[in-house]
Amino acid sequence: MRFKWRPLTWVVQAVVAALFGFPVYWVVVTALNKPQDVYKIPPVFLPKLDFQPAYSVLHQTHWTTYILNTVFISAITVVLVLITSALAGYALSDLKFRGQNFVLLTILGTMMIPGQALLIPQYAVIEKLHLLNTYAVEIVPFAASAFGVFMFRQFFKTFPKEYWEAVEVEGGSRLYYLRHVALPLAKPAVITVSLLTFIGAWNMFQWPLIMTNSRSIQPLEVVLAHYMSFYQDNIPKMASAVMVAIVPILVVFFIAQRHIVAGVAGRDAGIKG
Repeated sequence: MRFKWRPLTWVVQAVVAALFGFPVYWVVVTALNKPQDVYKIPPVFLPKLDFQPAYSVLHQTHWTTYILNTVFISAITVVLVLITSALAGYALSDLKFRGQNFVLLTILGTMMIPGQALLIPQYAVIEKLHLLNTYAVEIVPFAASAFGVFMFRQFFKTFPKEYWEAVEVEGGSRLYYLRHVALPLAKPAVITVSLLTFIGAWNMFQWPLIMTNSRSIQPLEVVLAHYMSFYQDNIPKMASAVMVAIVPILVVFFIAQRHIVAGVAGRDAGIKG
C-alpha cells in the first residue's frame, strides 16, 4: 500500500512546491526581462538575462549600504539571541530554583502577546532612552527570544546528568560544561535558533520603520518599501530590488533547512518537565 501511494505523495509535494516557489521564480523572471517583455500577453516565462536593472539597483543607489546594514543587524541579533537563549535555557533545564516553572511559563506566555499591541509603550520607552534612530534600537529589543530559550531548554533536558557530573569531577564550571559539552551536543538547536532569528531580523519591517528615519541605518525591507514607491513605473527595477533582498535569505535557508526539521520536529518536541 505504501508503494502505491508514494508516487501520489511525490506529485502532491511537487505541486505544493511549485505553488510556493512560482512567486519567487516570477520575481527573478521579471527582474531579468526587458521592460517591454513584462507586459506581454502571453507572458514571457523564460528570462532574457538582462542584468541592467539589477546593475542599476546595486550601483546607482546605496543598496550595498542597505545590505550591509541588514547583515550587521541580523548577525549581531543572532549572536545575542544565542547567548541569552543558551544561558536561560540551561538555567531552566539543569538549575533548580523556586518558581522555575512559573518563569518558564511567563517566558512562553510572551509569545502570545501581539507585537502591535505593545508598539505605543515601547516607542515611549525607546524615546525616553534616546535610542530612536540608532542601530541599538534595531538590535537590543530582539536580543532575547522566548522560542530560543524554549528550544535550548528542551535540548538540554535530554542530556544525562552524568555529562555534568563528569565535568564537575574534573573541576569544570557550569559555563565550561555549557560551552564545551552542552552546546556542541545541541547543534540542531543552535542552527535552528540561528536560522530563524536571522530570517526574522532580515525580514524586519514594522519596527525599524517606526523607530528609525535615517536611510543610512535602515535595513533592506524598509528601504525596499520606499524604493518600490519611487520606482513603481519601472517593474524590472522593482523586481531586481526584491530579488537582491530575497536571494541571500533563500540561499541561507536552503543550506540549513534540514537542521530546522531536526530541531523543531525531531526527538525534542513537546514540553519536558
